[in-house]
Amino acid sequence: MTEKFSTINSTLSPNELGKLIQQKYELTDKTECSIFRLAMNHLYIVHDGEDKYVFRVYTHNWRTKLEIEEEVRLLILLKEADRQVAFPIADKSNKFIQEIEAPEGTRFGVLFSYAKGIKTAKFSDQTSFLIGQALAKVHQSTENIELMRMSYNAQNLLKNPILTTKEFYSKNSSEIEFLETLSTFLTLKMENIDKQKMRYGTVHLDVWFDNLHIDDEKEITFFDFDFCGNGYLCFDISYFLFQLFATHLNEEEYQVKADSFIKGYETVTKISNEEKKFLSYACLAIMTYYISVQCDRFEYWTNIFLNEDHLKRMVGNLKRWIAYNKIEINDKLLTD
Repeated sequence: MTEKFSTINSTLSPNELGKLIQQKYELTDKTECSIFRLAMNHLYIVHDGEDKYVFRVYTHNWRTKLEIEEEVRLLILLKEADRQVAFPIADKSNKFIQEIEAPEGTRFGVLFSYAKGIKTAKFSDQTSFLIGQALAKVHQSTENIELMRMSYNAQNLLKNPILTTKEFYSKNSSEIEFLETLSTFLTLKMENIDKQKMRYGTVHLDVWFDNLHIDDEKEITFFDFDFCGNGYLCFDISYFLFQLFATHLNEEEYQVKADSFIKGYETVTKISNEEKKFLSYACLAIMTYYISVQCDRFEYWTNIFLNEDHLKRMVGNLKRWIAYNKIEINDKLLTD
């Protein structure tokens, strides 16, 4: 007798998933489903004639049902406020979350509208302005909104992540020492913020070109709110600026687009001076967290890039940002 072997992360058949989606959402017999990306979560593109959707299958034990319900609640709130986001779609029983019994256990799936336009890192200054404007409108709707999800703070952005990264990269002593020193410095920065002057609410935490579509250089649609939680709204502004910087080696070109983004944002909502002072630090905390997420989820997605050289590149980007923003940290490690 052959024994069944346990799995940690299976790939669901797109054909079978297509049949399930067709039946649950009452789509036509023209429905086709194909794999788009198998990463932190598994994404499938669903075509039904001219209509196009994205079906996300969360990896096992990545998000609880409550966390996904809260993500759905946020996106419905944003859709109703006419914000530019890809939104969840209910099935014929008015359910947003599908429970799928995979070999490794229950996995959750959600069908989303397809964001119009294209994904590109090469966009104009004017488009950068529009991204800022669109993000500010999202923040207008999420300020003072609280989700039953992670609240991003020094403990879970800096202190806990360092331990995870340290365990994974046991041999990269100089990069780990750098991250430990940076973490201590940033923790003090976060603890000394004047919270009264910082807008707080629900944040996306992963706003960059990979999670937005640009339609005809005019319309911006945000998607992938998988990391949404509670935090300072300027986290999203800072993270976008960091990713813009990382994808623009020409620093003059970066600065023009960064200024344009901020200008677009401030046509909708002003950024306080306290928030502006924190912008160059916030993204460093988020990146410290994301380095640890990659380590933590190593076994769940294709990770051939996740090696010592990758950590050196990540740390190199942080150092480049620190130098560009003239951040002074009283430690030799951070200026080497």
